[in-house]
Amino acid sequence: MTDRDASGSVAVRPRVGHIQFLNCLPLYWGLARTGNLLDLDLTKDTPEKLSDQLVNGTLDVGPITCVEYLRHADDLVMLPDIAVGSDGPVMSCVIVSRLPLAELDGRRVALGSTSRTSVRLARLLLEEREGVRPDYFSCPPDLEAMLAEADAAVLIGDPALRASLEQAPQQGLAVHDLGEMWKEWTGLPFVFAVWAARRDYVESRPELVAAVHQAFLESRDLSLAEAGRVAAQAARWESFEAPVLERYFSEALDFSLGERQLAGIAEFARRIGHDSGFAPDVTVRLLEPAAQPVG
Repeated sequence: MTDRDASGSVAVRPRVGHIQFLNCLPLYWGLARTGNLLDLDLTKDTPEKLSDQLVNGTLDVGPITCVEYLRHADDLVMLPDIAVGSDGPVMSCVIVSRLPLAELDGRRVALGSTSRTSVRLARLLLEEREGVRPDYFSCPPDLEAMLAEADAAVLIGDPALRASLEQAPQQGLAVHDLGEMWKEWTGLPFVFAVWAARRDYVESRPELVAAVHQAFLESRDLSLAEAGRVAAQAARWESFEAPVLERYFSEALDFSLGERQLAGIAEFARRIGHDSGFAPDVTVRLLEPAAQPVG
């Protein structure tokens, strides 16, 4: 992946984001196995913070939540065939509630402050599918603290996994899976985050962007082929059993980005664009394949 600038000197590594939740472990685990990890200047953080860094130019390539991509689509190029989404239950984006969702009108709902897309999806489902208008407030993603002040909580990532698999069953709370709710409502997959590169970086370093894209595809494919091994290793350090993590990686999460996933993004944009800072028919620009040398 080594690149050189116009003067012939070795260029700096591309600055690449990585979501620090378990849902992106299969996109990261294989980087060391394939030898590509050392080619990246990797920054780990929450989806919200990584999105901001890509938008402000602190990162060159990385994951960005779907809402933030749609807001900044003119400045970004989406990488094809890689995303974090689901085509049904996702397990790690949930509403945990003391009450039936239909009874949340006017009641307090706590929104975990780590992903704007999941929060916006939860609001859309509550308001348009369930027909309720809760009183929302944002707070850190801690279920016990959230439910101390609210009747329901929206959680994503590792806190959502812990809440849905451990805390909610112990406390008799209902868990509503956002991926499952969206699929039942629209018939489409939902994409929580895409991978994108800054448009100016693509224009100046197209071969390097293509190499980063390929590195993540290879990492994902290797990790999913060895999902049992990835899950067993992760289970040594996490509070989840290996079979649960293997099911999460292999069945719940969808790391692809094809026509159906793009249709899901377009449907989400159509439903929320009017009040989310972008056109409901926003144009998605996909990275084009790098030109192959002739010879």
